[in-house]
Amino acid sequence: MPIRDTPPTPAPVSAEDAPRLALETMHKAKFPMLATADGDQPHLRPVSPVLTRGFIVYVANLKAYGKTNQIAHNPKVELCYLDDAHDQVRISGVAEILADPDLLENIWRDNPLLRRYLGQPDNPSLIIYKIRPTRIRFMREWALQYHEIPIPRA
Repeated sequence: MPIRDTPPTPAPVSAEDAPRLALETMHKAKFPMLATADGDQPHLRPVSPVLTRGFIVYVANLKAYGKTNQIAHNPKVELCYLDDAHDQVRISGVAEILADPDLLENIWRDNPLLRRYLGQPDNPSLIIYKIRPTRIRFMREWALQYHEIPIPRA
């Protein structure tokens, strides 16, 4: 098998296309990795968003999980989506406990796994985090350069 002398050339990405491509990557990847910190020790785990609105991602959590204390002490988190083509989206943000009762009800109604395992929407073990982006970046595989995505206005 011959060895390649030059790396692959990624398809070019314009500033106008980058937000759309980032959202498509998020949709294809589905399950991002969530990074938190416990003091000077980073922690990374896969999560399953219960709702995504543009670049705002909502993640369910149980109070007994380690990330609960990590986020309480340092709400700065990062999500990383990686699709099958190795395109990636990184969302740095702040995790906030969702307090909107209407949105909580919608998330509960639309997520059968939550209903199955937690029984009722007011289960005291349940926390829904809203991850509000502070920085969004997109990169195609082999591009070796991130495209900064403007943070949409709420």
